[in-house]
Amino acid sequence: MKGENKEESKSEREYYEFIKAKIEEILNTKFDNFHLEITADKKFSNKLKAEIPDYRHIIFHFLKEVAPDITGFIKKEYSSDFIVIEVKAEAVKLDHIYQTRKYAELFDAKYALLVSTEEIPEEIKRLSKIVYSLLSLPGYRHMTLVHFDDDSKEFVEWFPENPFEKGG
Repeated sequence: MKGENKEESKSEREYYEFIKAKIEEILNTKFDNFHLEITADKKFSNKLKAEIPDYRHIIFHFLKEVAPDITGFIKKEYSSDFIVIEVKAEAVKLDHIYQTRKYAELFDAKYALLVSTEEIPEEIKRLSKIVYSLLSLPGYRHMTLVHFDDDSKEFVEWFPENPFEKGG
């Protein structure tokens, strides 16, 4: 029944640090220079702001109202690839996908992850196969849905695939 485990369930905020650390572990095996920070409170460090090209600074006007839970970048030789991560302590819903897409588009993010503590719903997977644009982002990129298992403390599913195993 709905709500039975309410006192046992954690709020999404309680997952931020741990999920950030788990993503950093993955990034550490693939990249030399990266930075992630918790931005759910709409505060962005100078280090992060410095990576935003001048012509994109208008995004901060919109990020005063809403912001990704975790934001960062992977520093390349001449540029930076942004990463946005939205965390949900519930099953993925359609609105969560559009929320994550909004952040990905504002940051022109190469990596957009929607991490849920629940299994990725089969209905969402099926919908993404008939509504091709559902997980698509500009520049031939796509959003990734991730199931984080709270018991094992591991990422147990990446849909459609783990973007960090494609060579970055």
